[in-house]
Amino acid sequence: MKQIDFYFDVISPYAYLAFEQLPQALQGLSYSVAYKPVLFAGLLQHHGQLGPAEIAPKRDWTYRQVLWLAHSHGIPMQMPAAHPFNPLALLRLAIAAGANRHACEAVLRHVWRGGADAADPQRLDALRLALAPARDPASQEVKDALKANTSEAIALGLFGVPAMVVDGRVFWGFDALPMLRGQLAGDAWFAGNAWDTACQVGAGIPRNAKG
Repeated sequence: MKQIDFYFDVISPYAYLAFEQLPQALQGLSYSVAYKPVLFAGLLQHHGQLGPAEIAPKRDWTYRQVLWLAHSHGIPMQMPAAHPFNPLALLRLAIAAGANRHACEAVLRHVWRGGADAADPQRLDALRLALAPARDPASQEVKDALKANTSEAIALGLFGVPAMVVDGRVFWGFDALPMLRGQLAGDAWFAGNAWDTACQVGAGIPRNAKG
């Protein structure tokens, strides 16, 4: 049985979509999933990138696209009242509650269903009561676990979420689910050299080139 490491941040609508679609996308295959909450902002900072919601036209497109994707795949989804928001409390709660599918489902649906404020303190308190985490989400132990997950993701070369890692290979994004299925199902493409040679293309003119 293959293990998939599923790295996600609740702030990402694509992570929510991939989480919801994963069982259907991999139906009939034998696998297990380790869910790993990470701080997407930490990945962005490491790679010197802006998030999609920080670029106004991309923000508009992202929200339209994810709602279309949800509609076309039959996944219930509403935008939260405000986005982006600070996801730390929800990420820590997921870890404190065991970071299993139930806990991760609860924090993701808290954000992406109902259209309410994901960071509302009363809603967060209610979610914590419902999950009854074994550990204190505000403890240093839990904070360190989130930092460790994020550092682990960076060490693996992850640059965005959702990112799914299996057999040492990284599959990024909701639209990578069919490719992930191919890897798990033993598609012949993965036995060839295309995976490795794809990243050997020479770099062209850098963006900051002068001349």
